[in-house]
Amino acid sequence: MTTLVLARHGRTAWHSPNRYAGRSDIPLDEHGRRQADALASWARSQEFTGLACSTLQRAQATVAPTASLLNMTPVVDARLRELDFGIAEGKTLPEVREIDPAAVDRFVADPVAHHFPGGEDPRDAVARTLTALAELAEGQEKLLVVAHNTLLRLVTCAVLGVPLSEYRRRLPELDPAATVTFRLTGDQYALLAYNVPLAAG
Repeated sequence: MTTLVLARHGRTAWHSPNRYAGRSDIPLDEHGRRQADALASWARSQEFTGLACSTLQRAQATVAPTASLLNMTPVVDARLRELDFGIAEGKTLPEVREIDPAAVDRFVADPVAHHFPGGEDPRDAVARTLTALAELAEGQEKLLVVAHNTLLRLVTCAVLGVPLSEYRRRLPELDPAATVTFRLTGDQYALLAYNVPLAAG
């Protein structure tokens, strides 16, 4: 059995206004760095046996203070990266609507079957992430994984049996540096907590 704590990375300059930051490798802002420090302070008492993060710098910077404090080396895994949002990368939803209003209408109706043109299929993103989590959890009692907003909401839907197409309606928010906690037994997930703001700064 493994306790999996999945944390969204800290805040970036694209948080407000809400710009799609999929594969765009943007850094944490000052507030995000404080959130990373707060996450480390919380993690001090959590008895983590392993750390992991995506390859994007905002995830690596979020886990770095925890790694330093706990004297641990995170596993950096490309399978934990955010989705590629195609034509929406770096844009807000209203800005995408100005470019391709029909694509936005289709996305809002079903963001999985009609994900943004040029972007990654959310079903593929879920598959790669669940494979990564299963491998990373092997031999771990408690694992902290720092990843990304849309990816973590999709994964939460997947393991709870919620249709992926409902992720924007059923899980509308996952705040920067907030956590989702699961208990993983074999290949069965149990949700313990969602969108817990452990790193307010």
